[in-house]
Amino acid sequence: PGDAHMPNDAGRWRPLVATARGLAAAHPALEAAVPTIEPHFGSDSRLRRIVGEATWLRQHAHDVELVHHGGGTAPLRAHRPYVLTIHDLQFRTYPEYFTRVKRAYLGSVIPRSVRRATVVTVPSEYVRDSVVQAYGADPDRVMVVPHGIEAGLATDATPDAELRERYQLGAGPVVVYPAVTHPHKNHAFLLELMERHWRDPHLRLVLTGGQGLADHVVAGCTDPRVRRLGRVSDADRNGLLAMATALVFPSRYEGFGAPLIEAMTMGAPVVCADVTCMPSIVGDAGLVLPLRPDAWADALHEVSRRRDELVAAGRRRALDFTAVASGRALAAAYTRALELS
Repeated sequence: PGDAHMPNDAGRWRPLVATARGLAAAHPALEAAVPTIEPHFGSDSRLRRIVGEATWLRQHAHDVELVHHGGGTAPLRAHRPYVLTIHDLQFRTYPEYFTRVKRAYLGSVIPRSVRRATVVTVPSEYVRDSVVQAYGADPDRVMVVPHGIEAGLATDATPDAELRERYQLGAGPVVVYPAVTHPHKNHAFLLELMERHWRDPHLRLVLTGGQGLADHVVAGCTDPRVRRLGRVSDADRNGLLAMATALVFPSRYEGFGAPLIEAMTMGAPVVCADVTCMPSIVGDAGLVLPLRPDAWADALHEVSRRRDELVAAGRRRALDFTAVASGRALAAAYTRALELS
């Protein structure tokens, strides 16, 4: 549900992380790095999590100096001061992708949580601008804490030949799109490109990720060049990116877009949409294109022609989004919150 922080005698943070039940055991590195506490209830129910944050977490946070609510909302009687993380405001941009109940809940609770927060953290300048404009938040209290990619990501990757054999990818070029089939992920755009423009019979479009509300779009595809793998291991994900001609990312909405940085880290050129946060995250380290099929028609030829340049630029860009950089930004937000409280 959140985490609480207390400075020790040396002025350094002593974090206490409140996790969903079973999370710490599933991630031994987390348990080894910081003390954790778990609720007595499960976290499979959203309602149970909301109630637990308002009751159980508050009881455990009574003697701390700062609480961090990482899920975009805070309880009405939340311990203060607190830092609030808002990952995106997609429900305002694409309300049709959310149920009426969820729209009502987010539309009521997020503004109140922002008003009461000492500091709001967001993953990108795009989300920062969205929060300031939507809720009239003080810009000085809204701080960017970008997501960070672990330094060891590139060391765990399944070899190219093994992936081609296991997933029947052939010997030709491979483009990868890692995304749950949510409507805003815009899988239909790629399927249209495969049909109209990307006609190479040896090309494979690899789709990874779980099923979302627009799953019927992919499920109905009959093109044998489209390989739907579902959820894959981290090693397979990394190996697919390392072997890819490009990561293709036609999403209509992102608060950050972590796969963009993962691809750059693994040496995959990036082709993405020119909307929301993506232009600022990718910069000049990839092809940032309008969401029109004609604008993407020659993208694979372009990334092949400029591959060495784009790979090098991507690796440099990824250095701005390390776990260490993210941690420093978060520590600065905590310090700012205590200064303002």
